[in-house]
Amino acid sequence: MTTVAVLDTTYPDLGIEQGVLDGHGIALHRENGSSPAAIAACADAEVIIVGSRARFDAAALDSVSARAIVRAGIGVETIDLDAATAAGIVVCNVPDYGTETVAQHALALALAGTRRLIEADRMVRRGEWGFQSTRPMHLPSSSTAGVLGLGRIGRRVAELFAAVGFGAVIGHDPFIDQAPEGVQSVDLDDLLERSDVLSIHIPGNTDGSPAIGARELERMKAGSVLVNTARGTLIDNAALACALRAGRPRIAALDVFTVEPPDLAEFADTTDRLILSPHQAWYTEESQTDLRRKSAEEALRIITGRRPLNPVGPVVGNGGRPEPDPRSEQP
Repeated sequence: MTTVAVLDTTYPDLGIEQGVLDGHGIALHRENGSSPAAIAACADAEVIIVGSRARFDAAALDSVSARAIVRAGIGVETIDLDAATAAGIVVCNVPDYGTETVAQHALALALAGTRRLIEADRMVRRGEWGFQSTRPMHLPSSSTAGVLGLGRIGRRVAELFAAVGFGAVIGHDPFIDQAPEGVQSVDLDDLLERSDVLSIHIPGNTDGSPAIGARELERMKAGSVLVNTARGTLIDNAALACALRAGRPRIAALDVFTVEPPDLAEFADTTDRLILSPHQAWYTEESQTDLRRKSAEEALRIITGRRPLNPVGPVVGNGGRPEPDPRSEQP
């Protein structure tokens, strides 16, 4: 019997996947871990549906006989695409789930930062009163919102920034020729220097190097808010801790981290400048259901001999026609 393995996920059950695959002679196998041993336990699966932590390097790919790997999410930096192609393994993702969920979470973090809500909450809990320590605050209409990365999620975040009344919405994306309507396209330095709020929505670098380091942070506006719901590796943590001490930015609102759960030791003297959430920007019940259904449908397409809907890189065995890389960033 053909097997689909579901690896490295936290789903309570596989009912959604089973509902998609029922009637096609397909068995489901589940592995909760992300270790090489967990990957090897999926060796006989024809398709592997995988979460965000398991790393498919050349050795891991060599340990399985899968025709395809479906990344249950958007980012594929945990999969060696060149090695997968060489091994004849198709890699797919789900680029069109959770856009609204992530965008709303980014907006919520941005507004919490601009209104200093976490600082205010901590102050009141300490028995203090008054808003002097949270000065200055400004209306969105007198502020500029910046978006780094204008894929699906970045575009929606820009729309939400405009909807709540930010006076200007600016954006930078080196991979697009024209910014969406209502967004002023600027270079990266302008984006950093002008943004009162800056929300990051770019894919992680394949080598894990940060896109926002000391140089970029030094150019940020004093008192600004930096929001990251994309990839923890995009920001140099040591540089960010130094930047928070200098007030550029004043607030870092983070949903993703280089190591999860994060070690906040290097932020020990700047924790009052952090707004943190536990990699939940992607999650609502609706977005998770959508992700699971689309992942299983992609696996079914592959097993039944149809062309996958969202291949990343060449489709092996179908002429090797290259497909565009995903233009979004959610885990």
